[in-house]
Amino acid sequence: MTEEPMRKNSEIGHPNSSMGCGHKDDKASLASSQRVSFSHQPHQPPSTPASKEVWKKGGRMFSILLAVHLALLACTLVSSGAFEKIAVHDYDVFFLLTVMMLVVIIWIIFYLFGTSRCPDAILCKDSHAGPIWLRGGLILFAVFSLVMDVFKIGYYSSFYSCLSAIKIIYPIVQAIFVVVQTYFLWVSAKDCVHVHLNVTRCGLMLTLTTNLAVWMSAVTDESVHKAHSKLKKNVTDEIFRWLLKAGMRSSSPEECNCNSQVCQVFKNGYFWLYPFNIEYSLFASAMVYVMWKNVGRFIDHHSLHIHRLKFRLFRRTFFVGIVLGLITLVSGLGVLILYEVQVNSSTESSKKSQALSMYYIFNIVCLGLMSLVCIGGSVIYRFDKRDMDRHKNPTRTLDVALLMGAALGQYAISYYSIVAIVASTPRDTISALNLTYALLMIAQHTFQNIFIIEGLHRQPPKEDHKHDSHQKDLYGLTFVNISAVSLRMPDSGSTLASSTVSGSEAIHPSDLVRSLTAPKKMNWRRKFLKEISMFLLLSNIILWIMPAFGARPQFDNDTELNFYGDSMWPAIVDICLPFGIFYRMHAVASLLEVYIMS
Repeated sequence: MTEEPMRKNSEIGHPNSSMGCGHKDDKASLASSQRVSFSHQPHQPPSTPASKEVWKKGGRMFSILLAVHLALLACTLVSSGAFEKIAVHDYDVFFLLTVMMLVVIIWIIFYLFGTSRCPDAILCKDSHAGPIWLRGGLILFAVFSLVMDVFKIGYYSSFYSCLSAIKIIYPIVQAIFVVVQTYFLWVSAKDCVHVHLNVTRCGLMLTLTTNLAVWMSAVTDESVHKAHSKLKKNVTDEIFRWLLKAGMRSSSPEECNCNSQVCQVFKNGYFWLYPFNIEYSLFASAMVYVMWKNVGRFIDHHSLHIHRLKFRLFRRTFFVGIVLGLITLVSGLGVLILYEVQVNSSTESSKKSQALSMYYIFNIVCLGLMSLVCIGGSVIYRFDKRDMDRHKNPTRTLDVALLMGAALGQYAISYYSIVAIVASTPRDTISALNLTYALLMIAQHTFQNIFIIEGLHRQPPKEDHKHDSHQKDLYGLTFVNISAVSLRMPDSGSTLASSTVSGSEAIHPSDLVRSLTAPKKMNWRRKFLKEISMFLLLSNIILWIMPAFGARPQFDNDTELNFYGDSMWPAIVDICLPFGIFYRMHAVASLLEVYIMS
């Protein structure tokens, strides 16, 4: 009875071995067994938290340093390769990313066929890590990433005679990397590894850094493409030459013109698929980080009930949240299409102003409703009788950190916009709508974070019924024959009650049968929380789609551009907007978990 609390969420290290399966050292095993046996003695003081953490500091610190240095190197090359005047070419970036992905592929194969098959390699699994909806989203984004790689291969293959070979090798290696990593995360996301600790930590950190480097490269490429298309006119050839300049073998750029229809399809296709690849890299990074935190960890199995909850999308709901969310989603798609058509095809300023007004009005209404709904959900939590979940949960800790950190990107853009609008003249209708949009964006992020974080820290609901304890004590059965129960129960019910439940109130047979057959009622608070979560989930999807697939009012509205200049404002947007886009997709995953927990 005293051993389990001592083991609860503890992380016990074993001697690491780089070769073989790393059998435990006899002395270390004896010392460990002695510590566990001593925990049965009531007078023995418990081991301090510092002693439990000593074993992992060295391996974690080395893997973190490895990740930091690789991330800084990749960031330096990616950012330098985005500018023509710096003597760092894009094929240098592709070469580094290709080498990193190949090393990660080799390590994943070693893990799947070596580490995970060692005796006592995986003693327990983290039920919170890698839920099915997160892995399903990973597979969805992986499929679109593979399609993007096919488009890239077809696009670059059209110019193999005047391109560096690494530009064709890179998408091929990336496709293999996506397939191998997706399988690895699908089967191993819940693992708590206890052999090859240092090697596993370094391998996971290398995998995380590689995903972040691929993410940085994709974000930079897409941001440059969007910025050029928004800020300049008739620059198709210029962008094309900018993208191909570094890898040219021939001094004649005319040999690499993209004139065929198939080439244009490949070119436009892989840019449209970049958002899916960006989200795939971030999803994979989050899952790999949780695996890294779980290396060498023991878990208390008493907390496994949380993720045994079943996902029933349309059960016990009023459908209000789903209907309003679908209306918002469909309306947003229509607004996005009209916005893109009017802004990109029309040269009239009136059409552009009309498109901006339509975009801002839709977002103001959507953000206002979402803010009110989040406030209502937080008020409902004040009356929620569920206990707070204070168990150690690396997945939840990461979710909260990502929500708070990613929101900073949109906060920064909003505050820069507010300063520019207030300090600029004249103040027209577009400026008023833009100011309202920026203020509501700050408010909505804040209220939504509060709602999600409160929902993630709540215990799952307990089914309340007046006869549940009697059912368990009397029968302990999963399937009950109601007719047989009715026939076997005496009319008074006193005999069975007295023989099985001493001191309990007698139960009438009709009441017991009715308790077994009647559906359990859901609390009204839970119903409202489900409706709120589903509405916010669908609304965040459309707010992810709009900026991810081309809506850039930050460049179409000249207020901020004229105030900060052509160099500063695009840099602010290109750095901060990817975090804002990621926030929406991560909020979708978190809201889905809140929906299920409700």
